[in-house]
Amino acid sequence: MRAQQFRFQARNPHGELVSALPASDGAAGAALSLRTRLVELLNYSSGPSRKDVLDFTAQLAVMIRAGISIRTALEGIADQVTNQRFRRILLQIKADVEAGRQFSEAIARHPRLFGPLYVSMVRASEMSGSFARMLDRIAAYLAQEMETRRMVVGASIYPGIIATMAIATTVFLLTFVLPSFAGVFKGKEDALPAPTVFLLALSRFMLEWWWLLLGGAVLLAGGFVAFIRTELGGGWWDRFKISAPIVNRMFRALYISRSLQTMGELLNAGVPMLDTIAITGDVAGNRHYRRLWRSVHGSVKQGKPVQLQLSRSPLLPRSVVQMIAAGEESGRLGEVLDEVSAFYAKALRDAIKTVTSMIEPIMIVFMGSVVGFIAMAIILPIFKMSNLVTGK
Repeated sequence: MRAQQFRFQARNPHGELVSALPASDGAAGAALSLRTRLVELLNYSSGPSRKDVLDFTAQLAVMIRAGISIRTALEGIADQVTNQRFRRILLQIKADVEAGRQFSEAIARHPRLFGPLYVSMVRASEMSGSFARMLDRIAAYLAQEMETRRMVVGASIYPGIIATMAIATTVFLLTFVLPSFAGVFKGKEDALPAPTVFLLALSRFMLEWWWLLLGGAVLLAGGFVAFIRTELGGGWWDRFKISAPIVNRMFRALYISRSLQTMGELLNAGVPMLDTIAITGDVAGNRHYRRLWRSVHGSVKQGKPVQLQLSRSPLLPRSVVQMIAAGEESGRLGEVLDEVSAFYAKALRDAIKTVTSMIEPIMIVFMGSVVGFIAMAIILPIFKMSNLVTGK
């Protein structure tokens, strides 16, 4: 009996049509082959993550320290990588190294994975002969950056979940609960209190024009995202984050910690001061802090000290500027920056806890107030009508 033949077609995340003829015995074998092929396609299509780069850096540091050549190390790591795009990039880096390029030059050809900080620190280590130790420092920096990002995202998601629940509860009450009381109140509109009249009108509007409200919400959200991606909107959004009540302390600690840690790492790696300041501005994460570091770059380029331009800006606390000035005068600026960035990393963790603890009761009170207002608008006329019936 002739074996069954199976064929599948699918589109990858880039929209390209992919087809294959799985080699299998029967439907079960074809299903298993199809699953394996789909996993391969997803791994190939999805780009490398920050975790992939961190793992690669840590493994490369261990292998170099063990005396393995960089070409052999790259090949060994590439064989273990599950993400096919990342594997292809590593093999390209290996080919560039074999062609005579420096490792820093090879990874610089992939700026989306290896940013200017990574490349500059590697280039400095190649000149000083401390490659493995520098890879350890880079891995520690990347791990700290991932942890910071995770904490900030976590602090942002929590109030978002509570707000979504509050909105969903309000919509449910207005579109499912309140309409069931509309028949009870029918013909008695003149006797209804103002809150009940308002909510009944709002409920009718939401039921009749839900598509308009939904479309308006989508357009509003899309317009806001598009606006903050512009230079004007992005500047406003960055200013809002560092000036808005409750969250400004958290975001200021984030940008200061990131800037000073980056600057300290680069200086301790032996990267020239002007390059260090330029890279610090690029990775600051906020347009206003980036503008500050660019002004510092121009000032230092003219031979002025780092602290001079920083002292003119309200974005850094005066105590931080004073410590930077002391580090410049003593020639220990890199060490001072490490200590200050560590302090602000702790301040960031404390600020995140504070923001979370403050937002939780605020959102609970807000949600309770909305639900209580709706409940009052429903119960109050019922009590009023029952009093009229009983003659009280």
